[in-house]
Amino acid sequence: MQRCLMTIHAHPDDEASKGAGTVAIYHDASVRTVLVTCTGGEEGDILNPAMDRDDVKANLAAVRRGELQAAAEIIGYDEVVMLGYRDSGMADSPANSDPRSFAAAPLDEAVGRLVEVIRRERPQVIVTYQKDQSWYPHPDHLKVNEISEIAFDAAADPDLYPQAGEPWQAARLCYVRWSVKRMRATHEKFLELGMESPFTDERMARVLASEERDQAADSNRLPIVIVDVSARSNVTREALLAHATQVDPTSPFWFGLPPEVSDALYPFEEYEVARDVTGIDPSGDDLFAGADAAFAGGRSHG
Repeated sequence: MQRCLMTIHAHPDDEASKGAGTVAIYHDASVRTVLVTCTGGEEGDILNPAMDRDDVKANLAAVRRGELQAAAEIIGYDEVVMLGYRDSGMADSPANSDPRSFAAAPLDEAVGRLVEVIRRERPQVIVTYQKDQSWYPHPDHLKVNEISEIAFDAAADPDLYPQAGEPWQAARLCYVRWSVKRMRATHEKFLELGMESPFTDERMARVLASEERDQAADSNRLPIVIVDVSARSNVTREALLAHATQVDPTSPFWFGLPPEVSDALYPFEEYEVARDVTGIDPSGDDLFAGADAAFAGGRSHG
């Protein structure tokens, strides 16, 4: 059976900024790659001045869908699935109360939609967002985690969502992480080159505090997988640029360093393994480690 990697993201452009290199690496290794995007990104700000035009604003959802397709092709996704909800905007914004929004969607309904996709695509590995998102508590990002956690179990339960297809048990649920090591290395490289860092003192204080928490973590810490993406380190940059409305090509945060310097800084992407049913230590450098031998590449129930 072909391996399948599924990633679940909130908005168009999230797939580019979080784990794009990993998806490209696995796609190149003949793993089927599936992107689930939960909203259309209708509430996103236009951050690129060149795209701040009336025609773009009037058709932002369609424009962002086109950007998503372009970015997905660059990364190497075999399938893009839109879960069908409207962007909820930030907490307490008017968009939150829109009945079409992801935040307002009944939990059972949203989980059911995701269960149907999981059962159809049969991924061994599912990548989603962390539970702790205190650093950026966007309602849509929080709900991505919530429905992913529930759907991981529900997809395997034949008594739940019987209309959604044959039950399927994924082997592993992983959280994609913002790499503290990469952020610190980027900040230090700006300073080394005599350039102004886009990381403010306040932001670096948070980075260092996060680093200290990681170092002090006890034995209950979730297993970590670190994927070497050096062979496709250009993918994140190219996929981000495909999101022309959301990403300013002059942004010092994303593009302030020369590409060859940025790519070589820390060419790794990090994941926490939140759930694992293989019984094998998942720590290491491969999201699929042990899944084939212990789980026969995934299994269905029914």
